[in-house]
Amino acid sequence: MIKPSIEELTKNNTYNRYELVIATAKCAHIVTDEYVAEREEAEKKITNKETDKPLASMIRQELRDEKAVKNAIKMLYDGEYRIVEETRPK
Repeated sequence: MIKPSIEELTKNNTYNRYELVIATAKCAHIVTDEYVAEREEAEKKITNKETDKPLASMIRQELRDEKAVKNAIKMLYDGEYRIVEETRPK
């Protein structure tokens, strides 16, 4: 089970479950893109012999060791990412 729970994320009734699911998916996509960028940069440095560090040590631990969805939920809960309500023209 992922912490914080859905109840903790919706405790103020600010967002419903649907909004949280969409926000988490978008956030997880951003987290995955960050991981891919860091990995590509690390691989480039290794290929060009710019470093002798192992690949895993050149990628942030939270991106490397945790699933993207778990990171996304934590970032939403901690306020690193926010859900911004879109206003639609009438």
